[in-house]
Amino acid sequence: MPKTAVRSRRAGALLGVAGLAALACTGVAGQASAAGAGYPYSPAAGHPYRHGVLPAIGTQQKMNSYAAAHPNVTTVTGPETLSYGGGPDGVVSGHNKTYLIFYGTQWGTSSTDANGNLKFTGDSAGAAGAAQQMFKGIGTNGELWSADLTQWCDGAALRATACPASGASYVPYQTGGVLSGVWYDNSAASPSAATSAQLGQEAVKAAGHFGNTTAAANRYAYYVILSPHGTNPDNYQGQYCAWHDWNGDVGVSSPYGSIAFSNQPYNIDSGAGCGVGFVNSPGTTDGYTITLGHEWHEMMSDWSPTDGWTNHTGSSYNGEENADECAWIPPGQPGGAANVSFGSFGSYAEQASWSNDTNECDISHAIVTHGTGGVTVTNPGNQTGTVGKPVSLQLSASGGSAPYAWSATGLPTGLAINSSTGLISGTPSTAGTFGVTVTARDATGATGSASFSWTIASNTCSSPGQKLLNPGFESGNVSWSASTGVIGQYGSAGEPPHSGTWDAWLDGYGSTRTNTLSQTVTIQSTCTATFSFYLHIDTAETTTTTAYDKLTVKANTLTLATYSNLDHNTGYALHTFTVPAGNTTVTFTGTEDASLQTSFVIDDTALNAS
Repeated sequence: MPKTAVRSRRAGALLGVAGLAALACTGVAGQASAAGAGYPYSPAAGHPYRHGVLPAIGTQQKMNSYAAAHPNVTTVTGPETLSYGGGPDGVVSGHNKTYLIFYGTQWGTSSTDANGNLKFTGDSAGAAGAAQQMFKGIGTNGELWSADLTQWCDGAALRATACPASGASYVPYQTGGVLSGVWYDNSAASPSAATSAQLGQEAVKAAGHFGNTTAAANRYAYYVILSPHGTNPDNYQGQYCAWHDWNGDVGVSSPYGSIAFSNQPYNIDSGAGCGVGFVNSPGTTDGYTITLGHEWHEMMSDWSPTDGWTNHTGSSYNGEENADECAWIPPGQPGGAANVSFGSFGSYAEQASWSNDTNECDISHAIVTHGTGGVTVTNPGNQTGTVGKPVSLQLSASGGSAPYAWSATGLPTGLAINSSTGLISGTPSTAGTFGVTVTARDATGATGSASFSWTIASNTCSSPGQKLLNPGFESGNVSWSASTGVIGQYGSAGEPPHSGTWDAWLDGYGSTRTNTLSQTVTIQSTCTATFSFYLHIDTAETTTTTAYDKLTVKANTLTLATYSNLDHNTGYALHTFTVPAGNTTVTFTGTEDASLQTSFVIDDTALNAS
């Protein structure tokens, strides 16, 4: 069934059964809805996009008390049993690509730590390093915390509680780590309380930044939006600690297919309510890594909520995902949180996740190999690539004893296979059609192979370079479409250019005003396009919390960034973005309220194709 049809079916169900939309950590929201009564404590109540929401510990205690006072109906399969949602992309049935996005200038000045990770002056707790090391470590050191996921699959019947004997696509054991990219988006300050839509927009923006500009490139991708210390994304404080979702569920469009992402607040600010000291002492990042792992487990088994594996029993767990059902179980108890060792990447506090096959919360689980016969490699069919452009292909294997060791022959020059993940990637250097054979070998020595052709087209960017005309405005008011008075020589008026003698000055009147500046260019479809500009902001506004005057930057309908009087700076700051190919219009729109001026001054723009 097409994805849009599944979405429509699910949307109707959500309207009829509110509990299925309220994926609260103990499931009592679903029980209360089924009983026809409101549920006052769930952080997902009234916020259906908060899938897999992990409540603060105090909130969960309130939910547990309410559940005890409102007994649920008896279920046939058991109250914690998960079942399949029937969607076309319910689980991550390949190697996951996790991207960490440090959202907003409040993270501070960045540098590199001893492990090669980004660190920030605004992160005294060291949350950034812990997050990067944890995702690097998944699937290393023989850890079995993530192996619980290997029981889940796509291809099961609707509401099935186990995967079929054949024809299913399972979550593979994620050997060799899943961290695929890290980005400090310091183009603007993170909102003091980002909305769910703003978080979704940041995820779509990140997909473009990392070059994942097709649905196929994003199928196994996951974007973690990490808000900085002192912010309150989606008003999490005192309610919950994190949630995950996909862009459409928060009302955000994507030109790159569905985008799976999570809202990861700097929940260390919430102290013990979000797990500080839950496993270790002082355990500053305990709750941070627990919630990162919680949402990652749920994304892997329910990538596009709720196409994958969730609770449909009608019990107090109704609507929950695998990690929800095991949230905040104290260390030392069955299924309790514990430190998981990722070898050289360190040990981090994690929680257990629910397993249908063991009927319990497992902090450690055997790797499910899905059969004991020979290894079968999924034949990817004919593949295509482009010379001069990075390409990738994720292979999968079943049967045998995982993990697998991969090898390949016949690959085009510039491409290589990762021997532990089955990911073929690189930048091809030669055009032609190549016969490729890949082989997977399991721990017992059993092997399986598949052959296919890889066609590399000589289709590089034949029209590179700067595409904008009059990029520094030195030719005056030409080539750009601009509001009256925007382009000029304003050095003597107190708004000097970044270079030369001309710049573009939007707003600055201290009265209600909208100014625009735009230009349309054509970018060859095989080119990568990078848009940059220098921006200076000064303001008479004295507030430190309210964005009264704003500058929005777009490429066609895609919002690249929004700046405001809160982002005022001394001198100019360089901002850079990846933009779509084709006929592309870059637009600056400045809006000013009725009093106290804010000036947005732009210079030395560039839109380079390569």
